[in-house]
Amino acid sequence: MSVLDTGGQYCHLIARRVRELGIYANVLPCDTPPERLAKCRALIISGGPASVYAPGSPLLHPGTLALGIPLLGICYGQQIIAHQLDGHVEPGTKGEYGLAHLDLSPSPLFAGLAGRQQVWMSHRDQVDRLPSGFRLLGSTDTCPIAAIGDDARRIYGLQFHPEVVQTLGGRQILENFVFAIASCVRDWEPAHQLPVVEEQIRAMAGDRSVFFFASGGVDSTVAYTVCLRALGPERVHATYVDTGLMREGETEFVRGVFESLAKGSFTVADARQEFLGQLATARDPEAKRLIIGEEFVAVQQRILESGHYLDGDWILGQGTIYPDTIESGGTKQADLIKTHHNRVAGIQKLMEQNRLVEPLREFYKDEVRQLGRALGLPDALLDRHPFPGPGLAIRCLCHGEHAKLEKTEDGWLMPVRTVGVQGDSRTYRAVLVIGEPDHALATEIANRDARVNRVVACLASHAPVGDLQVFPSNLSEQRLETLRQADALVRRLSDESGYDRTIWQFPVVLIPAGTPERPDSIVLRPIDSVDGMTATATAIPSGLASEMTEALLALPGIAAVFLDLTHKPPGTIEWE
Repeated sequence: MSVLDTGGQYCHLIARRVRELGIYANVLPCDTPPERLAKCRALIISGGPASVYAPGSPLLHPGTLALGIPLLGICYGQQIIAHQLDGHVEPGTKGEYGLAHLDLSPSPLFAGLAGRQQVWMSHRDQVDRLPSGFRLLGSTDTCPIAAIGDDARRIYGLQFHPEVVQTLGGRQILENFVFAIASCVRDWEPAHQLPVVEEQIRAMAGDRSVFFFASGGVDSTVAYTVCLRALGPERVHATYVDTGLMREGETEFVRGVFESLAKGSFTVADARQEFLGQLATARDPEAKRLIIGEEFVAVQQRILESGHYLDGDWILGQGTIYPDTIESGGTKQADLIKTHHNRVAGIQKLMEQNRLVEPLREFYKDEVRQLGRALGLPDALLDRHPFPGPGLAIRCLCHGEHAKLEKTEDGWLMPVRTVGVQGDSRTYRAVLVIGEPDHALATEIANRDARVNRVVACLASHAPVGDLQVFPSNLSEQRLETLRQADALVRRLSDESGYDRTIWQFPVVLIPAGTPERPDSIVLRPIDSVDGMTATATAIPSGLASEMTEALLALPGIAAVFLDLTHKPPGTIEWE
């Protein structure tokens, strides 16, 4: 099966979901010539950020819709089907991002599902006239044509996203399409790919050895371990770069893990002054990511030059996985959601020189954990929450000027800008503060208020929210240490209560909003997810929340504690 890429951030997630069903799926450009697709058992068209009626928008190659192959269009994919047949797509008056409820009609695509389903929307435009031969299969309150189908041609379209976990019947829909409609046969199991990955490593390395700059996270550790297995410990070495942007106790933890894997093949490089010096005046989120990426390359170059790693006998290994490349615009049509530190210019140059091996670039986080278990790595490592490569730098927000919060009908508009993803495009918008945690209200506000892509609730504060101010701020060592203390406190309480084992990730964010005496505040961002491509903001048990807020407000310089109520989309998991 092939997924045709129109630039959607969920393109590879669709392929991942199909693989989860035991069917191998690859990703191809949407304009792939029909002759290359003729042997596919089925095709799925991804969502995307474009408008089908705009010049230069991604479209299918002429003839693809006439192949006679079962076809499912998702979001923009449904709009392509309508546009390239004889239906019609209209510009949306407002975007729709988040949960909706679908009223559906009987169809082979919806077999086994009740007549009303929770689905996940992320779109602007929508179909307003069906193509000939199609019938209406589903509607929502705000999208009259949310599902269409032509049973005779086995072509179907969905305005919503069945591949995300928030569409509760999404797996059943994909199963119906893959097995009942397309008659596919199971042929994929991630752990069975280890021999293939090892052979790819050996082919890429040749006679060369592999050098890793390891983070100690799941991805880099699994990548390092599979390279050890493929090449042997004498040909694989890892250095951990202490950037000064890490969590409390992280360096000691990483040292213990890697020494246990291959004693003597691991070193720690102290680069705290280099990173903190370069970041001292950086405030823009993208600028921070680029500085970190380029500084990694500079430090890497210094380390490589200090040894024998530049003599042609070594190549660089990385634990890059699918979302890292997708959200950096890694697909042909994809919008840039964030610049990943593994995809800056220096790394691209290494790729061009054929000096980079990324064993996990075709896998998602949950698949990487499966590979790790097959390699015999302990659950204590594999079950760690994800942590971003740029470290605490992208959880310590900065601001350029003094500003006050603005009262709105929904709450208080805070001019702290965070990154989001709306309609497959990146957005940097303000934060809205509401009084009580209400995830449904947060979703509704983010959908209708174009000024915001993130909504938070104030859990506790030393001053009324309306009296808080946003202060000019930099990425100082003092602010990083405050964040490090807050993060350690939250992690300890989450671990002791068992709460951390019920969620996927728990970022703790420092924002420059407070009072002159206490100029910063903490945002708690617990989320649930499967692979990070979508995420659901989760509640914190009231007793634990009270304990956390009381302890956080006792930290010097902290004015308030907020809870992020924003799902992904419209807000990314990290704030920058």
